[in-house]
Amino acid sequence: MLKVNVIGLGYIGLPTALILAAHGVDVTGTDHNAGVIENLKSDRISFEEDGLPDIFTRAKECGIRFATGVVEADVYIIAVPTPYDKISKKIDPSLVAAAVDNVLDACSEGAVIVIESTVSPGTIDKFIRPAIKKKGFAIGRDIELVHAPERIIPGNMLHELVHNPRVIGADNIEAGLRIKDLYSIFCEGEIVITSIRTAEMVKVVENTYRDINIAFANELAIVCRSDNMNVYDIIKIANMHPRVNILQPGPGVGGHCIAVDPWFLVGDYPGLANIILAARRINDSMPEFVLKRVCEIMKEKSMKDLTRIGLYGLTYKENIDDVRESPTLQLLDKMEKHLAPVLKTYDPYVRADIVENQYHDLDAFLDAIDLIVIMVAHDEIRDNIDKLEGKTILDTKNIFNKKGVYKL
Repeated sequence: MLKVNVIGLGYIGLPTALILAAHGVDVTGTDHNAGVIENLKSDRISFEEDGLPDIFTRAKECGIRFATGVVEADVYIIAVPTPYDKISKKIDPSLVAAAVDNVLDACSEGAVIVIESTVSPGTIDKFIRPAIKKKGFAIGRDIELVHAPERIIPGNMLHELVHNPRVIGADNIEAGLRIKDLYSIFCEGEIVITSIRTAEMVKVVENTYRDINIAFANELAIVCRSDNMNVYDIIKIANMHPRVNILQPGPGVGGHCIAVDPWFLVGDYPGLANIILAARRINDSMPEFVLKRVCEIMKEKSMKDLTRIGLYGLTYKENIDDVRESPTLQLLDKMEKHLAPVLKTYDPYVRADIVENQYHDLDAFLDAIDLIVIMVAHDEIRDNIDKLEGKTILDTKNIFNKKGVYKL
């Protein structure tokens, strides 16, 4: 039976390991964090996702194993994070390179190393191939190297794992077909085989495209606010044209994909990625724009007590517990840099204390504030609109049509 070792059991690696195991593949999930492994062995999952507990149970029944070290396998799937340098905007490939190095210490001849982590175009050529060569391995003879970037989003992971198309970058068609056969065990979407460099670029371009479209909507909101126009009505009417599909503005862009991947292109192609850079700057400016709106509203309402302001939502999108690059955290960071007091926050999906003045009960949170800023459109707040009676509301997600609600 084919043996697979998935390395990195976060938002991408864990669902991938579980779905493979649930389909009968011999899988070991590896993470260097001993706490993560201990939790998984004790049937505790470190993040929430619809359907994940069920597939976890199925995977356990099928014999999935968890370990802190790399094990001998036929295929290694690397799904570790790829942070970027916030000054140079270039990718930090160290975690991927370290994972590959660990694999080379354990793998047998003929193994396939699959990098699922999102990397900037050229990362594998610049950093991974030289590291493999330095260890004395020849790609295509001793091992095979493949890039199959993940294409799923928190909140809809399992559905997208099954139904989204996949791209597989490989040096030769035989290696590509081996991994295509593996992913075809669970993936019903089209699987395209191409070069590694193309696969790298495809993934980054996908997220950059979305970032640029969001930036257009956000800039429209800024323009319309400057001249007292309703951006939501304008977008709604413009979208009636069959060839127009403008997205909705919001308080910023978060997550480990859209908020990060475009910077790879900015960092790697300085002076060339001009629209991409402009979009990033617009989207990164939105938390500050939200603060500006709060100041305008406070002035209009003659409010002076910052301690009575609350931010609803700490995650980067609705109905998940992922706070990576969250616009709310970006907003709080900007306030901290100006030595402003920490605003009250609440999020039903974030149970651990990650910021000061964080509440864990909606009613207590609402009792402590007069002005609520809706940063995330969780179902909870939609279902409890009656509890906002008497509050001043800044709705950055355009979820309420209630009279008197302030918008971006």
